[in-house]
Amino acid sequence: MSLNDPQWGNGGGKRPNQGPPDLEELWRDLNRRLSGLFDKKGGASGDGGGGGGNRPPVEFNPKFLGGGIGLLVGIVLIVWLASGFYIVDASQRGLVLQFGKYKESTESGLRWRLPYPIQSHELVNISGVRTIEVGYRGSEKNKVLKEALMLTDDENIINIQFAVQYILKDPVDYIFNNRTPDEAVMQVAETAIREIVGKSKMDFVLYEGREQIAVKASNLMQEILDRYKTGILISKVTMQNAQPPEQVQAAFDDAVKSGQDRERQKNEGQAYANDVVPKARGTAARLMQEADGYKQRLIATAEGDASRFRQIQAEYAKAPEVTRSRMYLETMQQVYSSTSKVMVDAKGQGNLLYLPLDKLMHAAGGALMPPDSVGSSAEMPAQVRSGTVVSNDTPPQVVDKTEARSRDALRSRDREAR
Repeated sequence: MSLNDPQWGNGGGKRPNQGPPDLEELWRDLNRRLSGLFDKKGGASGDGGGGGGNRPPVEFNPKFLGGGIGLLVGIVLIVWLASGFYIVDASQRGLVLQFGKYKESTESGLRWRLPYPIQSHELVNISGVRTIEVGYRGSEKNKVLKEALMLTDDENIINIQFAVQYILKDPVDYIFNNRTPDEAVMQVAETAIREIVGKSKMDFVLYEGREQIAVKASNLMQEILDRYKTGILISKVTMQNAQPPEQVQAAFDDAVKSGQDRERQKNEGQAYANDVVPKARGTAARLMQEADGYKQRLIATAEGDASRFRQIQAEYAKAPEVTRSRMYLETMQQVYSSTSKVMVDAKGQGNLLYLPLDKLMHAAGGALMPPDSVGSSAEMPAQVRSGTVVSNDTPPQVVDKTEARSRDALRSRDREAR
């Protein structure tokens, strides 16, 4: 009770007939307070000079109370509806949820949905490249041996570190079909690599098979992720490092060096063989061709001699004397064609009255002696001009004409006897 109450002090501040509070007075007080909030004048005072206790009572106005509440509700409604606007970037995709259930996807731009709690949205980056690291974190020195150590087909342990890059091809599957899609990619990558390495030899994994293993792992990972409907597309698998464990690195380096030396020696031997074998084969082929040519030449010569002998036999049967003379002359021509001696028939009665011996000797012995060693007919000894046999390699000897005739007679008898 206020101290300004006129009943203060009367009967301990009790009213004679005190009852429940007046409801009309309470409504008036509430109306005055709302009028003070919404009235621009702030509640004008009465005619009585500004006394606080002489303010005229404000009448209760239900219409005024309803107008203020409606304005407040309108402002709240506008703010609530404006909360449904959202912006989707060019690299994003918007997913609209209605009461927590997927409703639609929206493209880039300014979009609107029903405000919360009716609808909500999620923005998913579909163009960004995501990367996971298996066997290491951040740097190759920060190894995770639980992920990196793997067993090969030849029962060797190797340390493999690789990275997987992927993008989203279906944001709906990425958000709603898997609770932790990035963790699923990690597990799928490790599973695929372990399967491929377990079917390969150690040398193949460490050296020549890195690119093939990366391609096979990418295909196998994509197959598994499509089976899980993760909405993820594997873009690249990169082998960062592959080596044996550190405990056996020195022994492995020695084995690798020995293998390289073996390959080098094999290559050198193969190069030497590639140089020698073709030459030997070429020489053998040449000798075979020469032998075949010699064979064909001998066969052709023998066949020609046989044919010539048959032809001579036919002619000999027709004219034996003429054929013998011709054969004799051909044989003598063949025998004396390579000698430097000059034979002169000293018998008279011959048609050969003069021989240019100097020119004949030039023609016969030009290849055996220089031209200056043969003199002219005037410088030759008299024995040659008179029917003497002259040899270039022996001193000239005088032959008796009678002895020469007897020798010719003996040769003619021998030919007739044959």
